Amino acid sequence: MDCGFCRGTLYCPDPQACVGCGVCVAGCPYVARELVPDDAPRRTIKIAVDGRALSVPERITARRALELAGLSFGVAWGEGDVPAPCGTGGCYSCLVLADGRPVRACVSPVRDGMAIQTILPADQVPRRVIHSPQGHAVGGKATPWWLKGEQRYVEVAIWTAGCNLRCPQCQNYATTYDGVGEPATPQEAALLVTRARGRYGVDRMAVSGGKATLNRPWLVGFFQALKALNPDPQARLHLDSNGTLLTPDYIDELVLEAGVTDIGVEPKAVEAATFQRITGVADAALAKRYLETAWQAVEYVATTLRAEPQDEAYPDRVFLGVGMPYNRELVALDEVEAFGRRLAGIDPQVQLCALDYFPTFRRQDLRRPRPSEMLEVKRILEGTGLRTVVVQTAIGHLGPR
Repeated sequence: MDCGFCRGTLYCPDPQACVGCGVCVAGCPYVARELVPDDAPRRTIKIAVDGRALSVPERITARRALELAGLSFGVAWGEGDVPAPCGTGGCYSCLVLADGRPVRACVSPVRDGMAIQTILPADQVPRRVIHSPQGHAVGGKATPWWLKGEQRYVEVAIWTAGCNLRCPQCQNYATTYDGVGEPATPQEAALLVTRARGRYGVDRMAVSGGKATLNRPWLVGFFQALKALNPDPQARLHLDSNGTLLTPDYIDELVLEAGVTDIGVEPKAVEAATFQRITGVADAALAKRYLETAWQAVEYVATTLRAEPQDEAYPDRVFLGVGMPYNRELVALDEVEAFGRRLAGIDPQVQLCALDYFPTFRRQDLRRPRPSEMLEVKRILEGTGLRTVVVQTAIGHLGPR
């Protein structure tokens, strides 16, 4: 196809000496690349891991070398010895020091004599690739429905690179798989968003992805810096997420310590098999875990939102929005109904945004649902008892009214 996506967006440390990171395989829109066994002889090189000498094959990633050293990699922050949720280089969660320089373990090759340090200095500032702030006329899942049709900008948002899912119809793949963009610190990103707030004249400021929650220190630091730059009571700090990593302690940190006021969660499905079809997560156990974590995040935020105003843990200022993708090639209408029933059982007042998934990335064969189809989805969801259903259509967002 010669689309140029792998050259302009996907990170490759050395096209002439593949280290098997798999980024070009994961991010190619046309599935034009594959990893094949390389049986050519490899030299053994010497490296050091946290001061321990180790012999490893040449032309492998730092992550693979660390695995050979017995270290483990987790899909969430705090799991394993090093977190590595995206595997494509955008989230910078797997940062280690190589010869004193910070590198991404998932995509960086080892070199003979390299010294790798897995424990970062206390003053190491987190970074990740972001895409610049833009004005948004409809916002995200946790943008209140009555703002979506005002024919003006309602918020500004940035998008973060890296994702723990592999959705074949990824709706934002140019950001998701960006591993070559210049990484930003939380303070740099917060300043960009604050300036954009003034430029667009809005009070709502959002971060989405990719998946914003992958790099926890970065995200918490971003919202803390954003709150410090926007201390006025009109400022709304909005997180849009798939919810797969949003554990209760993470939510508490974001709301109580970082000032998040609006949370959007998109569980994707009710059944694990449907979740796998939508997300491309091949590991059934991991898919089930991701799905249940997302639903538990919805329930945790929804139930604590019922707290009385004097409850200091969660003031009633936190707004929750839930997202549900729809395309008949991905989700059946009976599961749409099951999704509505599960959410209504948690709280029928929660805002639900049904998103009409359109053809993109590897699913150019999809047909975007017609507005009439989305209105049928809306009718089914409202029939489950949900009182605030918004559907995204080709002619705009249609809400309760």
